[in-house]
Amino acid sequence: MEKLPGGRAGIYRANNHVIRPANKTTPLLHRLLNHLHQQGFHHCPKPIAIDSEHERLSFLEGQVYNYPLQGHIASKRALISAARLLRQMHDASVSFVDGLDGNENWILPVRVPTEVICHGDFAPYNLVLNGEEAVGIIDFDTAHPAPRTWDLAYALYCWAPFKTHAFDKLGSLNEQIDRAGMFCEAYGVTKDTLCVLPDVMIDRLEVLVSFMKSEADKGNEAFQKNLDDGHHLAYEKDIQYISQNKQKILTYFS
Repeated sequence: MEKLPGGRAGIYRANNHVIRPANKTTPLLHRLLNHLHQQGFHHCPKPIAIDSEHERLSFLEGQVYNYPLQGHIASKRALISAARLLRQMHDASVSFVDGLDGNENWILPVRVPTEVICHGDFAPYNLVLNGEEAVGIIDFDTAHPAPRTWDLAYALYCWAPFKTHAFDKLGSLNEQIDRAGMFCEAYGVTKDTLCVLPDVMIDRLEVLVSFMKSEADKGNEAFQKNLDDGHHLAYEKDIQYISQNKQKILTYFS
């Protein structure tokens, strides 16, 4: 077996399958992935099997990138195709939301109105590319029902990206706003939605920081390590950055 980089530990490739640790949400996520395929959305892994310790999924062929965004992942084509994939995934998930009874286990809290299933971490490192074209979405661990804007806001933050850390940053503020605009246009964001996205980005990051601290307090070693490494401080700086430039972002979007 080949150990795959990134994400959680213990993820391997065996021929055309990916083997990952299972948890209490895995059966629900397998239902979601199967539903997406049934709706004609084939740009995500297909569940193969599950036991008490591991899940087995189909392997998506292509390239996966991480920050800093360089090469194909930084291209306009990757940005636009990623936005279109997110829209397709959201649309395919609507009928899954309609069938939920409210007693499901999700890692992240459900947010109302529950319009779609949000991916929860629609960042460049969770997209599979073929050249400059985004062809697949992976790692649905943080999927949960929420408004479209909840996923859109985090996607914009990650893809513009509205980040201040030297390793994660790409381009000037104007270039970031341009990329955000291209993402929104490709997704098909309405004008009413555009005007709330900066505030939702801030809210989304504040909730993320609170979630990290809450999980660390519960003894989650992965989140404690994130705090020890100062990840939350980077998010807090980005919150300040978006807040300071909110009017400029809104001027572009209006």
